[in-house]
Amino acid sequence: MIASFGLAACGFEPLYGERGSEPATEEVLAYVQVPPIADRVGQLVRIELMNRMTPANPLKPLYVLEVGLSEGQKSLAVRRDASTTRANLILSASFSLKRADDGAKIMGGSARSVNGYDVLTSDFATFAAETDARKRGAKDIADRIVERVSIFLSRPANRVVSTPQR
Repeated sequence: MIASFGLAACGFEPLYGERGSEPATEEVLAYVQVPPIADRVGQLVRIELMNRMTPANPLKPLYVLEVGLSEGQKSLAVRRDASTTRANLILSASFSLKRADDGAKIMGGSARSVNGYDVLTSDFATFAAETDARKRGAKDIADRIVERVSIFLSRPANRVVSTPQR
C-alpha cells in the first residue's frame, strides 16, 4: 500500500485507466482507422491491429494508421550438403499515425519481429511451420505498433482536440 502512494506521487498513471475528464486510451484507440495493408502478411497485421484498437465497432476516424511491411528470411542451421534445417522469418514494419482531417503526420516509427521455424524434409510441413512463424510475426508487429500508438495517444497533448467521449 505504501508503494502505491509512492507511485502516485511520481506521476505514474495506468495506460488504459480513467484520467478524470479525459477519455481512456482504449476509447481513443477506437478512433484509429487502419487502411488495408498489401499482401497476406499485411492482412494478418491489419486484422490484429483492428482487434486490439477497434474490437467492437469502429467509430468515425480521427486518426489514420498507415503501415508498410517487408519480409525476409535468413538461413540459420545449414548441413554439410548446404541444405537449411532452421530459418528465421524477419518482418519489418514502418508506420505513421496521421490526423484524418488533414493527413498531417503526428507520429511514426518502426517495428521488427524475428520468428524461427524448422525447415523439414516435407515441403508441406515446412510450409506450415513458415505460415505459423508468419502469423506469430504479424501478431508481434501489431502488438508493438499498438503499444507505441497507445503510449503516444495516452498523453492528452498528443490527441486531436475534438476526441469525443463514447
